Amino acid sequence: MHVAIAGNIGAGKTTLTKLLAKHYRWEPQLEDVVDNPYLDDFYNQMERWSFNLQVYFLNSRFRQVLQIHQSGKEIIQDRTIYEDAHIFAPNLHAMGLMTNRDYENYRSLFDLMESLVKGPDLLIYLRSSIPNLVNQIHRRGREYENSISIDYLSRLNERYEAWIHGYDKGNLLIIDVDDIDFVTKPEDLGFVINKIDAEINGLF
Repeated sequence: MHVAIAGNIGAGKTTLTKLLAKHYRWEPQLEDVVDNPYLDDFYNQMERWSFNLQVYFLNSRFRQVLQIHQSGKEIIQDRTIYEDAHIFAPNLHAMGLMTNRDYENYRSLFDLMESLVKGPDLLIYLRSSIPNLVNQIHRRGREYENSISIDYLSRLNERYEAWIHGYDKGNLLIIDVDDIDFVTKPEDLGFVINKIDAEINGLF
């Protein structure tokens, strides 16, 4: 069983991944933000470091997916390989922060990797408004995220919605997170778990 959580920066992916891993006794696969050697440089100078950052994430997530399928374990993954390729990289390219040459190189690499892996059994998309994302980002106080603009988040949100609209890699569950708090309200976490149970039961 491979479950993955998708969503914009600040949507609550990592938090929900940990909560669900604990509830279902799944093994969590978290996004590598602590050891990522490019993040600080990227947020300070996006144009210079965009390609390096995206290739690092692509490599990291491709490795994760291979390990997930080889392990045979029940795993929940924080963010997917698809989000880099369908949302973050094309957004940087469209904003003029990644050259045509780098973007084509990146896409070619992703297409090769995608041909070797399959999508998660269940994708959970955390849908959020921009004000909610901004609130969450400020609350967690990561220094390198201070420079993220509302325009950048809005562009990402538009791409997330377009990607989800055409998502065809497996089962999909959409959860609107604006009005729920699965951290401090057990009933809200219970609401999410009930929805996931219904989806999982439908898989077998």
